[in-house]
Amino acid sequence: METQHLIMLLLLMLGLLAGLSSGFPVAFVLGGAALLVAGTGILLGNFDPSFLEAFPNRIFGTINNGTLMAVPLFVFMGIMLEKSRIAENLLEAIASLFGAVRGGLVVAVIIVGAILAASTGIVGATVVAMGLISLPTMLRHGYDPKLATGAICASGTLGQIIPPSLILVLLGDQLGNAYQQAQLKLGNFSPDTISVGDLFAGAIIPGLGLVALYLIYVLWVAWRKPLCAPALKETTKRSAWELCRAIIPALGLILAVLGSILFGVATPTEAASVGAVGASIFALIGKQLSFDKFKQVSRETAKVTGMVFAILIGAALFSLVFRGYGGDDLVHHLLSNVPGGKWGALFVVMLVMFVLGFVIDFIEIVFVVVPIVAPALFTMGVDPVWLGVVMAINLQTSFLTPPFGFALFYLRGVAPPEVKTMDIYRGVLPFIALQILMLLLVIAWPELATWLPERLNG
Repeated sequence: METQHLIMLLLLMLGLLAGLSSGFPVAFVLGGAALLVAGTGILLGNFDPSFLEAFPNRIFGTINNGTLMAVPLFVFMGIMLEKSRIAENLLEAIASLFGAVRGGLVVAVIIVGAILAASTGIVGATVVAMGLISLPTMLRHGYDPKLATGAICASGTLGQIIPPSLILVLLGDQLGNAYQQAQLKLGNFSPDTISVGDLFAGAIIPGLGLVALYLIYVLWVAWRKPLCAPALKETTKRSAWELCRAIIPALGLILAVLGSILFGVATPTEAASVGAVGASIFALIGKQLSFDKFKQVSRETAKVTGMVFAILIGAALFSLVFRGYGGDDLVHHLLSNVPGGKWGALFVVMLVMFVLGFVIDFIEIVFVVVPIVAPALFTMGVDPVWLGVVMAINLQTSFLTPPFGFALFYLRGVAPPEVKTMDIYRGVLPFIALQILMLLLVIAWPELATWLPERLNG
């Protein structure tokens, strides 16, 4: 690689880091840094402007991407479930079932957190909702703040791995594109495709495995230290009809959406539209949907969707300039020469993504890092579905790790003053260990991620 190109790539990365540290919106940092470095390169004569001519086609391709149409629909579904008190009713119902046993409230939090994670797919929304609804109740009944906050943060980050989640939709789209590029580079001109449904199927067993590990740990703590997670002396008994009315809307909606995708009945976009309409119907039946609330849900959906697609457009421009300076060849060369072959390259990529998870959201990581590193890993023989699941678990662990984990800041913002920040940090440590354990299990036995997609695809 020419020295001039190497210097320009260094300037591009330094500009990106400087923009991110300034707090400027990520989408404009990506596009702005790319345009500045590309313009400088054109003036110096070391950048081919034809790379920028492909940018309108990238935007047009994004507009016509049927998979990405699922993003606003899944976001709408999650926000509607959150705003319509379906989540609150669900937590109260499950707490009434398990409250009489030691650790019952934490068990309820983990189960409801998993369901909310599948419905919202956004870490902040789940952690904030669970923190506002369940944390005061657990503290009032004498639960250890460390156990309570750790369970809330951990169950909130399940939105990274349990489908149908937003990160899996975005990962599936980016990994599918990268896998096709890698196949074409290897001379396969009829490449296999990787769909969002494949990634959903691959994430089910690890996601449910994490929930099981959380529950086992919580029940073990309640058995060893009864004062940390006491049983409730008095619980509100609910009839079977009340329980069904609270549980069926969220659980039935998620099963319908996920089941239709896994069994090929509907595409992710079609299933997401069913979920958005279904969430609205359930909110209407429960008399929790007014015109003002519908406007509020629509407005928040538009904000999140606008952020996602603005970042996608900025990342597309960034990747074009990065490739224009030969950055993709440089990354492939560096990863190919890492000691340990594909495992060494995978370790480096996971470490970089883990550290980036401290400072930027998963959306930026998916749109910026994955298109750069995934093709190189695929040419080394890494399975795309397995890689997507490993990346999702890795980012989930990053968002939970002190002192920078996003989930910790979300909970700190809504936690009562008596809950100390160190309680939150200490509380998440056992759950981080469980997530690392699941990550190692998936790495040691790739079948945990690949078995179900292979069975569903025949």
